[in-house]
Amino acid sequence: MSEQKQESVESPKTAPDAPEQTRWSRAAREIVGGSAMISILSVVIALIVGAVLIAFTDEKVQAASGYFFSRPGDMLGAIWQAVSGAYSALFQGSVYNFRRDSFAAGIRPLTETLTFATPLIAAGLGVGLAFRVGMFNIGGRGQMLVAAAAAGWVGFGFDLPPVIHVIVAVLAGLAAGAAWGGIVGLLKARTGAHEVIVTIMLNYVALYLIAFLLRTPGALQAPGSNNPKTPPMKDSAVFVDILGPGYNLHFGFIVVIAATVFVWWLLNRSAMGFQFRAVGENPNAARVAGISVNRVYIYAMLFSGALAGLAGVNQVLGTVTTGFSQGIDAGIGFDAITVALLGRSKPWGIFAAGILFGAFKAGGFSMQAAEGVPIDIVVVVQSLIVLFIAAPPLVRAIFRLPEPGSTPRRLRPIITKEVAAK
Repeated sequence: MSEQKQESVESPKTAPDAPEQTRWSRAAREIVGGSAMISILSVVIALIVGAVLIAFTDEKVQAASGYFFSRPGDMLGAIWQAVSGAYSALFQGSVYNFRRDSFAAGIRPLTETLTFATPLIAAGLGVGLAFRVGMFNIGGRGQMLVAAAAAGWVGFGFDLPPVIHVIVAVLAGLAAGAAWGGIVGLLKARTGAHEVIVTIMLNYVALYLIAFLLRTPGALQAPGSNNPKTPPMKDSAVFVDILGPGYNLHFGFIVVIAATVFVWWLLNRSAMGFQFRAVGENPNAARVAGISVNRVYIYAMLFSGALAGLAGVNQVLGTVTTGFSQGIDAGIGFDAITVALLGRSKPWGIFAAGILFGAFKAGGFSMQAAEGVPIDIVVVVQSLIVLFIAAPPLVRAIFRLPEPGSTPRRLRPIITKEVAAK
């Protein structure tokens, strides 16, 4: 009897729980695992940690913890009152105050938030622009100081028509900030000097230079005064109030919105912006492609310094119009780094992050006054935001988020082959 060889091949089998991924599911995974979601969740975690700190530092919570095992509800109630009261005061001090009689009075905290956010957004745009080119500009303080000095000198030292006076003062501040930042770009392009070292040194140079000018009669010091302070700005050089004299929000906020639109156009719609992004991704590949990397460094720092200088201009012509001292930067130059990181170096992300940090600044004082919560808690929350943004894998691990661009694993088809014995 002849042996017959039989072969049969079964159809491929796939796991039933691994369906084909649709376009909408891919988009959902990109959103959940993307950088924007990481930024949002970093803020959430930081607020949760801040709530824990508020509870631990509250006197009522500490008193109730002494008899927790006999009456645990008292401690839990005290924790809720401490945390909810603090964050409610933060909201009412930064967004809307429900205790006011009218909407116009209740919305005043939001205008304070936007006022605080204005220089933060401008300086954050400068830092973020440098980040996109692969440069770390931590010289925002120095660029703000020289820009404030130039704008303030024009603001109190010249008699010009109202609109022209403001324009000239703003342009003087932008030029000074751009020149101070351009020094960094030029040194990096010509000598290879690292921008971090150069910007740190220039921060001190600007600080002591402005301190010297503020103590020198005939320079920035107010005539007949022994205090290191400038004369008040002339009314023709001050940003006008957007909503009237009852609010501190000034025209500088409109200028910052225009700056955000300009940076977005520069990075995403211009040939120079393409060169910026190409150098930021890989300077060697950009050089091979014919892009002058050294020139890009110079231009990037010019724009970065000008944007940081715009923050100094807003401080002088919008917030502090009665004269300024060497503390005019108010730490904004370093806070801008946090804003740029939270905004992922994208113009509108920086804009939103600046408003958030402006809310922290405006609401922190209300939280301290209403609930007795130390304003240092706000600083801790801001620092934690930076910490979690710098560690995206930690945030993904906490919330079990997928990696960006990842897809669910699909099982290979299972093919079986049967062969009859001879």
